[in-house]
This record gives sequence, structure tokens and C-alpha cells, in this order.
Amino acid sequence: MFHKHIRTVQDFLLSIYFADGLRITIGVLCPSLILAQFGLLKFGMTVSLGAMCVSVVDTPGPIVHRRNAMLITTVSIFLLSIIVGLTNTSIYFTGILLVFCSFIFSMFFLYGLRAAAIGTASLLIMVLSIDDIRPWNEVLIYSGLVLTGSLWYTALSYFFYRIRPFRIVQQMLSDSIHEVSNFLRAKAQFYHQNINYDAQYAELLQLQVQVHEKQDAVRELLFKTREIVRDSTPEGRFLMLVFVDMVDLFEQVMSTYYNYEQLHDQFDSIGILSHYESIINGIAEELDNLAFSLKTGGTPLLSNKLLNSVNSLKAEIVALEQNNKELKFNTLGIIALKNIEVNIENILARLKTINGYFNKNEKKNLKRRDIEIEKFITRQNVDVKLFLENLTLSSSTFRHSLRVAIVMLIGFVVSKSLHFSHSYWILLTILVISKPGFSLTKQRNYERLLGTVVGAFIGMGILTYVHDKHALFGILLFCMIGCYSFIRKNYVVSVLFMTPYILVLFDFLGMGGLSIARERIYDTLIGSGIALVASYFLFPNWEHEKLKEAMLDTLKANLAYFDQVTLLYFERSENLTSYKVARKEVYVTSANLASLFQRMFSEPKSKQLLMKEIHQFTALNHLLSSYVATLSLYYKEHTFGYANFDELKPISKNTIYLLNLSVENLLVHKEQISNVPLVRKKTEQQTAETVIDEQFDMIQKVAYDIYKLTEKIKI
Repeated sequence: MFHKHIRTVQDFLLSIYFADGLRITIGVLCPSLILAQFGLLKFGMTVSLGAMCVSVVDTPGPIVHRRNAMLITTVSIFLLSIIVGLTNTSIYFTGILLVFCSFIFSMFFLYGLRAAAIGTASLLIMVLSIDDIRPWNEVLIYSGLVLTGSLWYTALSYFFYRIRPFRIVQQMLSDSIHEVSNFLRAKAQFYHQNINYDAQYAELLQLQVQVHEKQDAVRELLFKTREIVRDSTPEGRFLMLVFVDMVDLFEQVMSTYYNYEQLHDQFDSIGILSHYESIINGIAEELDNLAFSLKTGGTPLLSNKLLNSVNSLKAEIVALEQNNKELKFNTLGIIALKNIEVNIENILARLKTINGYFNKNEKKNLKRRDIEIEKFITRQNVDVKLFLENLTLSSSTFRHSLRVAIVMLIGFVVSKSLHFSHSYWILLTILVISKPGFSLTKQRNYERLLGTVVGAFIGMGILTYVHDKHALFGILLFCMIGCYSFIRKNYVVSVLFMTPYILVLFDFLGMGGLSIARERIYDTLIGSGIALVASYFLFPNWEHEKLKEAMLDTLKANLAYFDQVTLLYFERSENLTSYKVARKEVYVTSANLASLFQRMFSEPKSKQLLMKEIHQFTALNHLLSSYVATLSLYYKEHTFGYANFDELKPISKNTIYLLNLSVENLLVHKEQISNVPLVRKKTEQQTAETVIDEQFDMIQKVAYDIYKLTEKIKI
């Protein structure tokens, strides 16, 4: 257990989160420390402010995107610091400017998260400069120092990247493998006796969302980084191969979906399912070792104990089959056990292949894999037409932007009325809490309040009992690194570090400590209250408004996925690109639907529409994609024979017909005149070779269940 905790700490220290925290801390702290040595701390703080604003957009991604975003942000905050500095003597003009900028920069959400971060950074410098009234010549000096800080941080970030250009890919790929490992552990729980299937399934869906998010981030980073796309280095080829094989491995993990309740009813008496659970957890442990080796540069090796356990399980299944002459156990149940065991062997074989890539001698000889990269990535262009088309109340982004503009104005009026010494904290709270949807705003609100209140008490404790300046500086440094390291990983923890960091910093600057803590709590409460109330009453965005689109996307993606898998059987296609693109779309749309469904639980009861039906729809679509994944693996991995695939075409066509009807039901709800019959294929006896029949039939049945469910859903 102690070793496990040590590994967790090591893993975090080698993670991209800690690397980001360290880089931002260096970028923000160094200008102040250096200039303070020359008695220019005031100037140093302004340079640090510029660095901090630019760091907001320096999130993981292709270096070209990061560099361009930082340069655009540099120009934006430089111009805004001049405009705000020259006009903030007029409270009315400042209010109008705040409303205008809040609306425009919030509309940046249309162009993706990095563009939205540019908008946030721009509003951040505006809020922090709004009360800073000074002569015009000092405004220019202030803006010049902000510009210097932003350019300094951009150069620093680019320098760190160039030192180890593949490090960020290694870290993000490692994180994505950890998520697959967690997903596998959740799968293992289905083999445990007396589990709550609904609760376990809900956890599985949430973990699937996280796997998709991580894999999508790695895909964008890999496929949009020139050094890797060109295959110019062995390390680039190595990382590409590991990622591609991990995506295939995840498909294998996804495919192991069976009627676990029936398996438990049949086999709990002999305890074989606990062996499956143990082995699957062992594979998850091997994936964690693989992920850790990516960060450390080590070479992972498969555990002999795990391999022996698989061989023992295989022998146990053979013995079970031989001793089943009296048919105590259902033949289909034994076939299911054999299929799961074969899939486990295939997963281990793929894991062994991936481990082989780590061999330093083999790394140099790795060959590139032909991938039509453009088909797997999406590009977001800055299109003015898109902006203009969304200037309507039917656009959720437009409503969000209107809400932010109005709420920022309310916050500005309240802050001016209260005459607090740091009233801009109200605006800052509103800025970071306001999200496009109610559920996200509510979550961020809770995290901000909890982190601020707890952090304030910790900060007051530090200032009360610690008076040594060196010790306080050490605490400041620790809190800065903690704040910036957790800002993307765990926002509550980030704010918990942020509040003591700010209090200690103000104490260093001789601006008070304990009184500042009280004011920060008040400002946070006011800002949080305004933002939360506005998200409910002011142009709200409810998740059920996106349900229809998300459900249609998921259905269409599953339909395309099934269509591509059937082509593997009927046309014997060798080019798997279209199939892999369809598979990726299923993961993306399923994760989006599951994430939307989870967010609905945070909304008021009156807005939680069709919860039972949506849960069933999400579950059935997950089941469908799992069955289709299993079918694809029968073609790619297993050695099942089949005499005439044309016999399966009627079932395949009927399945596609049912899914198309389901799409029509969601698009235009209409009463069906008659039931659609299921196509049956007669089989005289059940054998391992005819398991493909069963798989096609199960997919058809799930498609029928989806069709019947969509008849009831009215959106």
C-alpha cells in the first residue's frame, strides 16, 4: 500500500499538470524576483501580471496552436491595458466598455476552448486594470510592462517545449492510458458478486467520457504536430504506434460486454467469475505500469504471474466444458466465458506488442503506419460568418454571452457601490464562474466557494503563526505551484492553494493579510451569488435543449459504425480507415451524450426531462456499440469460420432499417402503423463457430429496443 502511495506521488510529479504548474510559477514569479533585486518590485509585479494572463491560454495542445494563441493574447491584453488605462476615469464609459468586451470575448466559445481562453485572458487584464487610475504616460509604461511579461512567458513556454518536444505527448498519452486502466477496473467490477449493476454502469459511462476526452486530446496533439506527422524521428513513430494500438486495445475492452446477471446466476456457485475479476484487475495494473514507463523512460514487462493466471483460467474453462456432459451449465454461458477469455488473451497480446515498442534497440527500427490523418482531425477556422449566424437567441453561445455581459455590469455596479478596496474580486469571481450551462456554473460556483473559504482560513492560520519571511516565501512558492498545477485537474484544490497564495503575497507587499481574507470571502460570496442566480433566470441554457441533437448524433454514429463493420464481413475490405473513423465518432458522440446526461442531474428537477428514457437510450446505445465492437473483433482477432456471409445480410439490413426508423422517430415523432418484425436465422445447434449468428442477432434486438424506445420519446 505504501509503495502505491509513493507511485501516486511520483506519477503526479512527472505529470503534465505538475509540469504546467512549475512552468507557470517560474514564468510569473521570476520577473518580480529579478526586478525586486533592483528596487523595481512594482514594475516586476506588472510584468508578472502580463505573464499570468498569457499563461491562461497555454493549455496542452499542438505547439503551433499554443504559440499563436499566446501571441494573439499578447496583442489583445496590450491593447486593452492601454484602452482601459486611458478611459477608466469615466465610470460610465468603463461600464459600457466592460459590457461590450464581455459580450464579444464570451462569443469566442464558438471557436473552441483555446479561443475561449483568449477571451478569458483578455477580460482578466481588463478587470485587473479597471480600478487602476494613473496618468497617461504611466498607462503606457504599465502597458509596455504587461507586453514585456506576456512576451517573456511566451518565449519561456516555447523554450521549454523545444528542450523536450515530445515530453507533452508522453505525459498526455500516459494520462489517457491511466483512464483506460480505470475503465478496465470498472469493467472488472461486473464480475464481482452482489454488485449494483445500475450504479456500476453509471460509473462506467462516466469513465468512458474521461477516456474519450483524454484520447481526443492526444489525437489532436499527435496528428497536428508536424514532427510526429512527418515521422521524422524514432520517438515520433514510437508515440504514434503506442497511441494507435491503445485505441485498438480500448475497443477490445469495450467489446467485453455480456449479460453479467445471467453469468452470475450460472457460475457464482463455482467461483470462476472472481478469477476473471482478478485477471482483469491485473491487466489494469499492467496498463498503469505502461503509463508510468512512458513518463520515466523505462521498459515495461508483462507479469509472469498474470500470464500464469490466464493459463490457469483457460484450463479451468476446458475442465468446465468437459465436465458439463449433464448440461448443468448453459452452452451459451460457457461460450461467453470462452469468448471473454480469448479477448483477455488478445488484450494481453496487444499489450505485449506495445511493451515491445519500448525496447531501445527495436525503437530505431519501428516502421511508420499509414494513417489518413486528415480524416481523424477537425479544424476550427475563425469564420466571421459563424459569428454573425449565432447572433440570435436560439444560439446557446449568444445567450451565454448576453448573460455574461449583463452579469459583469451588475457586478461592476455592486462593486462600485460597496467601495471595497479590492472590489474587482467580485468581477473576477463572476468571470471564472460563468459557464455556458447552468450545471457547469453551479459546479464551478460550489468549487470556488469551498476552495476560497477553506483556503482563507488556512491563509489566516499561516499569517497568524508564521512570521519568518523565508518560511513565508517557501509557503508562497508551494501554494503557487499547487494552484497552477491543479487548475485543470481539480479546481477546488487549485482555489484552496490560490487563496493562501494571495494572502501571503499581499502580506509581503505590506497590504494587510487577515482583513484581506475576510474581504475575499465577502467578494467571492457576492460574485458567486450573482453568477448563479443569473444562470438560472437570465437567458439560461438547459441541457435538455441539446438532447435531441446529441441523441441523433449518437444514433447516426452507431449506425455508421455497424455499417462499416458489416462491410468487413460482406466486402472483405482491407482498408480500415473508414471503419476507424466511424469507431472514433461512436466514442465521441457516446461520450458527449453520457456527459450531457450526467450534467442534467445538477439542474433543477423541473428541467430534468425524460431522465428514465434518456438513461435507457444511453444504456442501449452503449450496449449496441459494445456488441458491434465485439463483432468487429470476431473478424479481426478471432478465428471463427463462417460458410456463407450472405445468409447474414437480411439481419444486417433489418438492423440498419430499425436504426434509420429510430432516427426518423427522433426527427419527426409519428405514430407507427405496425411493428417491425425481427429477422430470425435458424440454427440447429449452438457451437463456437456460430457465435457470429448470435452477435448479429443481439445487435438486431438492441436496435429493435432502441426503435421501440424512440417511439415513446417526444422531444
